[in-house]
Amino acid sequence: MKFADIYGEFGISKEVRELVEKAEASLKGKFAEIEAAEEYNQLKVLHAMQKNKVTEACLLETTGYGYNDLGRETLENVYADLFGTEDALVRSQIVCGTHALAVAISGNTRPGDMVYSPCGLPYDTLQTVLGLNGAKGSLKEYGVGFSYTELLPDGSFDYERIRKEIPENAALIEIQRSRGYSLRPSFSVESIGELIGFLKKLKPNAKIMVDNCYGEFVETKEPSEVGADMMVGSLIKNPGGGIAPVGGYIVGTEECVENAAARLTAPGIGKEIGPSLGNNRPMFMGLYHGPQVTAAALKGAVLLAKVYEMLGFDTFPKFGEKRSDIVQTVVLKTPERLTEFCRGVQSASPVDACYAPEPNAMPGYDCEVIMAAGCFTSGSSIELSADGPLREPYAAYYQGGLNYAQGKLAVMETVQFLKNGSLI
Repeated sequence: MKFADIYGEFGISKEVRELVEKAEASLKGKFAEIEAAEEYNQLKVLHAMQKNKVTEACLLETTGYGYNDLGRETLENVYADLFGTEDALVRSQIVCGTHALAVAISGNTRPGDMVYSPCGLPYDTLQTVLGLNGAKGSLKEYGVGFSYTELLPDGSFDYERIRKEIPENAALIEIQRSRGYSLRPSFSVESIGELIGFLKKLKPNAKIMVDNCYGEFVETKEPSEVGADMMVGSLIKNPGGGIAPVGGYIVGTEECVENAAARLTAPGIGKEIGPSLGNNRPMFMGLYHGPQVTAAALKGAVLLAKVYEMLGFDTFPKFGEKRSDIVQTVVLKTPERLTEFCRGVQSASPVDACYAPEPNAMPGYDCEVIMAAGCFTSGSSIELSADGPLREPYAAYYQGGLNYAQGKLAVMETVQFLKNGSLI
C-alpha cells in the first residue's frame, strides 16, 4: 500500500488530504518554535527528576493509609522543583481539574472571604463550585462570596476597572489561564506575571491562584514562576502525558498547599496519608512524557487552525499567533456543523471510533454539550478530544492528541465529515 493510500482506509478523499498537506507544508517555522519549547521543557522535567533522585523504589505502590509513600513524596518534590514552588500536593485522590480547584479554593478561604476573578466569569464547572447556580455544597453555602471584572473587548485585562472593583475582603484571586467555553484569548505567562504584580500592590495579603489547566509545557515558564502563590492543574491534561490514569496537582507556597491538603483529607492529617494505589509509575511516566505529548497536541492545533482559516472559518487563536494553552477553537456557526466536526474527531480515535457522539445534558453546564473523546483514560483531554456547548456561536473546542499523526488525521476527518454532510 502506498503511503498516501493509507488515508483512503479512513475514508479520506484525495481532495481533503491534499488540502491538509498544503496547509502542513506552510507550518515548518511554527512547528520549529513548538519543538524548541518541547526540548527545553523536556530537559527541565528530566533535571527535576534527577535532582530528587527518582529511583525504582519510587515506582512502587502503597495501600490503606499510604504512610511513608516514597514515590508519592518524591513526585511531589519533583513537581515543586519543576514549577519553582515551596511545596506540592499531587494525588490520585484529586479526581479532576475542577476538584483540584475546589480543594485549593476551599482550603484557602474562610466564611466572609471573597474570591475575585479579574478575567471575567470562570469556566462553567467552577461557577458551580462557587455557587453561581445553586448547587449543593458550594462555597456560597459556606459564606464565601464571589465577584469578577470583565475583560476588555480585545480580551486583555481592564486594569482600571480591576482597581475600582476588587473587593475589600478579597482573600483569594483566581486567574484562569485558558479560555474555557469563551472566545477570549488564553493568557500568556508574561501577561499573567504583569497582572500578578499589579494585584499584589492592590491586595498584598490576598492569595493569587492560577488555574493552569491546558497550559503546562506550552511555554518555557509557568505562572508559578512569575509570582502566583498557588497553581492548579489536572493530570489527565498536559502533565499526565496521556499515561496518568487520574489525578491532579496543587503547587505553591507551603501555607497554600498545607491548607489545601487539610481540605483534601482532614485537618491535622493533611499530606501525611493518601495511598498511591499503583499510580506512582504512570504519574512519573506521564510527567516525563508530558512535554513531548503537549508539543504534539500543539502541532495538531496549529494545523487545525490553518486548515479552517483556509476554509473561511473564524479560529481562536489564529494559526500563527502565540499560544499559551493547547486549546484550539473553531467557530462553526451551526449545531449541525458542530456535531459533524465532533464526529470527525471521534472517528480518528483509537478507542470508541465506531460510535457517533450526540449532544446531551452534562452536570455543571446550562445547555446540552457534545463531546468527542475516544480515549484510553476516560475524560482525558490531553488525548484527542473536542467538545462544545450547543449554544451560539456553536464553537468547537479542540484539544490534545498523543501524537502528531493522529492529530493530522483528525483534521482530515473533521473536514471530510463536514464535506460528506454538505456543510462546507
